Amino acid sequence: MLDLVIKIVILIAFFGVMIGVGLYCRKNATDVNGFVLGGRNVGPWLTAFAYGTSYFSAVVFVGYAGQFGWKYGISATWAGIMNAFLGSLLAWAVLGRRTRIMTQHLDSATMPQFFGERFKSTPLKLAASLIIFVFLIPYTASLYNGLSRLFGMAFNIDYSICVIAMAVLTAVYVIAGGYMATAVNDFIQGIIMLFGISAVIIAVLKSQGGFMAALDSLAKVSDPAVSESPGVFASFFGPDPVNLLGVMILTSLGTWGLPQMVQKFYAIKNEKVINKGMIVSTFFAVIVAGGCYFLGGFGRLFSDRVDIAADGYDAIVPSMLSDLPALLIALVVILVLSASMSTLSSLVITSSSTLTLDFIKTSIKKDMTEKSQLLSIRILVGVFIVISAVIALLQYKSSVSFIAQLMGVSWGALAGAFLAPFLYGLYWKRTTKAACAVNFIFSSVVMIANVLARGSFPKLLQSPINAGAFCMIAGLVIVPVVSVITRAPSKEEIQDIFSCYERKVTVLVTDSIGEGVEEN
Repeated sequence: MLDLVIKIVILIAFFGVMIGVGLYCRKNATDVNGFVLGGRNVGPWLTAFAYGTSYFSAVVFVGYAGQFGWKYGISATWAGIMNAFLGSLLAWAVLGRRTRIMTQHLDSATMPQFFGERFKSTPLKLAASLIIFVFLIPYTASLYNGLSRLFGMAFNIDYSICVIAMAVLTAVYVIAGGYMATAVNDFIQGIIMLFGISAVIIAVLKSQGGFMAALDSLAKVSDPAVSESPGVFASFFGPDPVNLLGVMILTSLGTWGLPQMVQKFYAIKNEKVINKGMIVSTFFAVIVAGGCYFLGGFGRLFSDRVDIAADGYDAIVPSMLSDLPALLIALVVILVLSASMSTLSSLVITSSSTLTLDFIKTSIKKDMTEKSQLLSIRILVGVFIVISAVIALLQYKSSVSFIAQLMGVSWGALAGAFLAPFLYGLYWKRTTKAACAVNFIFSSVVMIANVLARGSFPKLLQSPINAGAFCMIAGLVIVPVVSVITRAPSKEEIQDIFSCYERKVTVLVTDSIGEGVEEN
């Protein structure tokens, strides 16, 4: 009884803080710019944590850590390391500054707006908004699923109650405070995730006699269906490095094309935010992503507690945690709630702002006032949260798919469609709207076909994760090839768009040493 009281008190305190932050941040959400981008005035810590918590959700902690830890053993940790350095560090270094400068120059608050203004194409903007609307739905639904077994283990309550509570809480603070409330709550939730994953790893390894003892036990695990090599699950590259590489590419390079991730760069305040945020978000990813996959790598040591055939991969991590003390279990529940809510809030702001600004305002009601746009975004936040909750409940009742498969389809389609056009659009003047359109169509068709006719794909690409990674890599070839053979944009148009990078600014010597300056 005391254990249950501890868990409930911690949960109520968490809910109270989230709602309090949402109400406090109402003053920053009085117009569209404030609600969607925080007035482009968000500091390094909030931006870095918003990026990291939107990146890693229950999908990673429960779905990916369980599935890939089971399949690849301790080598799954490479996915977390790649998330940190390719998905965070390089993403900030390559995209951060240019995204912030060009999106402000083009007055774009969403990724579809960027495509519309960068390539002077309303159809391209509408197509991008449609892709976001369609493919964010399975991702938002998947966020709830990681909570089902954890809540059942910790509270023995129906999953439906968990879904409804999370949906209502997220709706309250996002509708009230917009992006700034989300960013502040992301910071709080990120702190919980950092301490939570560290504490859980220590506790789980301790239950197996410590790190070296656990690693030794893992080296003794064998599965002839996977590999005949002894000790393969405790090895450096694991039993299947090729498919592991697909996971690493999708979950790392994919962030470069995900609208809910890239839009974090729209909101940064100044140059210092980029440099500091890059370091903070990389550190966050090393601990959280690296920790999740590292923990999942020991999943086979708990094979006596889980039946993969009957319960699926999503049962692995909850089974690993079932014997932890009540306080730690409460921390795990808050950790997964934090991861899921932060990502959900980011997704619904992205979806609602995109549908309002890039579809309704463009095609249905072109004379929307600022007040009407803001009201529409708030209403759609609620609508999208309700839709995602309903789909999550239906999917849970029918057990349609594993978490990782849902996320793989969503990430593959979005990142496959947007990554190459966005990256080339920021850097290469010769990029054409025809190339963007071809890439949008290619990735969308491939991922839809992967869902509907997976068996007809080559064996390596039957996995939605590998198919998504393929779309991203293919896009990096498709866009330049199509751009070269199609009509180039006018010189005047390109000069106007890229003039934002040529504007001269004066900086302090502490920010730039300068050239040819002699000291007296």
